[in-house]
Amino acid sequence: MSLADKKLLVGPRLRRFRQTLGLTQVRMAEDLGISTSYLNLMERNQRALSAKVLLKMAEVYDFDISSFSGAGDAHLIAELFETLKDPVFKGESVSKNEVEDIVNASPSAARAVLKLYTKHRDLTLRASNFTPDRDRIELLEQSADAVESVRRFIHKQRNYFPELDASAEALSHEIGLSKRERHAALTERLKHKHDISVRIVPLDIMPKMLRYFDRHSKRINLSELLGQSGRRFQLAYQIGMLEQRDLIDSIIKTAGLQSREAEGLCRTSLANYFAAATLMPYGMFLQDAENTKYDVDLLGHRYGTSFEQTAHRLTTLQKPEARGIPFFFVRIDVAGNVSKRFSAGRFHFSKFGGACPLWNIHETFQTPGRTVSQMIQLPDKTTYFSIAKMVSRSDSTFNAPAQKLAIALGCDIAYAPRLIYSQDYNLDKARPTPIGVNCYVCERENCRQRAHAPLNKTLNFDERARGVSIFSFDTD
Repeated sequence: MSLADKKLLVGPRLRRFRQTLGLTQVRMAEDLGISTSYLNLMERNQRALSAKVLLKMAEVYDFDISSFSGAGDAHLIAELFETLKDPVFKGESVSKNEVEDIVNASPSAARAVLKLYTKHRDLTLRASNFTPDRDRIELLEQSADAVESVRRFIHKQRNYFPELDASAEALSHEIGLSKRERHAALTERLKHKHDISVRIVPLDIMPKMLRYFDRHSKRINLSELLGQSGRRFQLAYQIGMLEQRDLIDSIIKTAGLQSREAEGLCRTSLANYFAAATLMPYGMFLQDAENTKYDVDLLGHRYGTSFEQTAHRLTTLQKPEARGIPFFFVRIDVAGNVSKRFSAGRFHFSKFGGACPLWNIHETFQTPGRTVSQMIQLPDKTTYFSIAKMVSRSDSTFNAPAQKLAIALGCDIAYAPRLIYSQDYNLDKARPTPIGVNCYVCERENCRQRAHAPLNKTLNFDERARGVSIFSFDTD
C-alpha cells in the first residue's frame, strides 16, 4: 500500500508534534496552508492525516515521515501486545487494535508499561523459591537485560547507522576492495596504516579462539578453521575497532545503555556492522541486490561473503532516500533456539521460546544446502514471503562437528515479486501457511504442532474427546 493510499489516524501524535515545536493550532495551520478547524479535526482523529498534508509537514518542519506512518512503532505495538498475553493480565482481553490505539496515543506510556512489566517479571523471578542459586539467577538476568537492551537500540535505529555506513563505504573505495583480492587489501591496510601483521595459526596453537589481536606483538592471529569469508570479516571487524572506535563509542552514548555488559555487546555489534558495510558497501551492494532480485547466494559469491553475512546485510539497507526491501532475519539452531533476530518491517518475533514449527525454517536441517521458500501468515492476517537455508560453520574438525544453523530471511508479501525466489509462485492464488509467533502467545485452535498451552487462556479438558492437540481452550 502506497503512502497516498493510507489513512493515518494519528491525532495524539500530531498534537504532541505540534506542542513539541511550541506551535498553536492557528500557527501550524497557517504553515501548512489548511484551516484551523481541519487541523483540530485531525488532532481529534475525526479526520485522517492525508498524504498531501504529511508531505507538506515534512517540507516545512524537516522530519522523518516514517515517524507518522507508524512503521517505527510496529515493534513497540507487537512487544506490548505480547506482554499483555502474560497470565498476570488474565481476565483483561486487549485486542491488537486497542494496543495500536495505546501506542498511537502515547508511545511513552506504552514503553513505561513494558518497563514496569519487565521490573515485575524480574522481581518475581528473584522472589521465586524454584531455585536456591540466586547468584546464578542474577547473572542470567543481567546477561538477558544486556542483550535485550542492545536489541531494542538496534531495532529503534532500524538496524541502520548512516555514519558507519559512510565510513565503511569510504574505506572500501579507498583500499579498492571491489577491484583487488579482498584478503590482501585488508591485510595491507592493517600493515601500512597500523603496522599490524596477520597470521593464520594452527588449531593446536589457538584451540579455543577464531581471532586474537595481540597488541604487544601487533599481530592478528586467525584460526586455520576460519573459512575465507570468515577471515575477511574478522579483519574488517578489527579495522573497524582500530579506526572507528571513537565513532562507535559516540553512537553507544546515544543508546542510554545501563551496564558495561550492554555497552560491550553494542560495541561488538557496531563493529560487526562496520565490517559488513566495508565488505558490502551500501550503494554498490543495494544496486547489485536489486539487479539480482536479491539472490543471496549470488551476492555472496560476488562479494566473497557467507550466506548469513549477506542475508544479515540485506536487513540494514534502510537509508531513507535509497531503501532496500525491509527484511526480517532470524537464525536458529537444531533445537529451535533463536540466537539472532531482526525485523526491519512489521514481522514480530517472540522474546521467549523458538519459532513456530509450522514455519519451514526447521525443515532446512533435512535439506542442507537447499534454499526453501514459503508464504506464511500470522494470526493478525499479515502475510509474508520467506526463504530459509541451513548453513554450517566452517570451524569444524573430526572431533568437533560443525555447528548447524538455519537462516531465514523474509519480507511483507507486497515485496515478494521483487525476489528471485518467488518466480515459481502464483502469488495471487497461493495459500499462505498459517503460523504463530510462538506457542505461548499463539491462540490458533486445533494446531497439530502445538507444544505448549497459550498464556492467558483457560484450558478445557473433555474426557470424552481427543482433538488434534491436547490443549483445548476458550477463544473468547
